[in-house]
Amino acid sequence: MAKFDIAGFLSAIKEMSVLELNELVKAIEEEFGVTAAAPIAVAATAAAQEESGPTEVSVILKHPGQAKLGVIKVVRELTGLGLKEAKELVDSSPKPIKENITPEEAETIKAKLVEAGAEVEIK
Repeated sequence: MAKFDIAGFLSAIKEMSVLELNELVKAIEEEFGVTAAAPIAVAATAAAQEESGPTEVSVILKHPGQAKLGVIKVVRELTGLGLKEAKELVDSSPKPIKENITPEEAETIKAKLVEAGAEVEIK
């Protein structure tokens, strides 16, 4: 195998025009059966997910408010807990009510709890 001079190769690339670099990339893609566009597409997808926000969130009951009984009823409805367990959850706030759910579902849950008089946070 011939000795390869990386510094010389990089120097040659620096002197190339944009058109020559484009031709070089196409030749490398053809020769080795690879594509330079795949990492860009993956990076673009990751960037799009970051811009759109989180895909899973949690609904945290910060404080039950004045109408604690109404909040307990809503917590029971949302979680399927029994009366005792729902009361313990509400009494020990701040506590997560639902975790790892979609932001849309979290907003629906938050609206129900706020309507019942609770202070709620989505994380």
